[in-house]
Amino acid sequence: MSSEGVPAGSYRLLVILCGVMVVIFISFGMQKFTPQSAQGIAQFISNSPFVSWLSVLGVRGEAYFLGVTELTIAALLVAGAFNPLLSALGSLMGIVTFAVTWSFFFTTPGVVKWSLSTDPMAWNLTGEFLFKDIVLLCVCSVLFLASLPDALVRLRN
Repeated sequence: MSSEGVPAGSYRLLVILCGVMVVIFISFGMQKFTPQSAQGIAQFISNSPFVSWLSVLGVRGEAYFLGVTELTIAALLVAGAFNPLLSALGSLMGIVTFAVTWSFFFTTPGVVKWSLSTDPMAWNLTGEFLFKDIVLLCVCSVLFLASLPDALVRLRN
């Protein structure tokens, strides 16, 4: 046990989660610079009450904006190994990112078919793709909560 009563080494496993999120954000960020990805996310953006404003940048511009944001999150998570404030910021940005993308599950027409008589919540392949973001949202939340105490201490000093 450590002095705070937390089992020694319990936070070391979070490095694995952080590393996975860095790989995911790099991968997602790089994809946004391809024409296929830009076209693929346009339907989600145009129907979202949260990011539809990005359409002023055009299809490629909105994808580039999101790509740069995702690559920035990856960089903040890497830098968070040395500075808990950066870890908290990157994790918080990840939370916002996945909260918004998970909302596409509900805001994009045709993704989910709600029915009380048959399958209560049937979704298509796009819905399956989006539904995984709830897990990524939870991972970013865990990383944020783990980095927050050290970040707050650093802010006070």
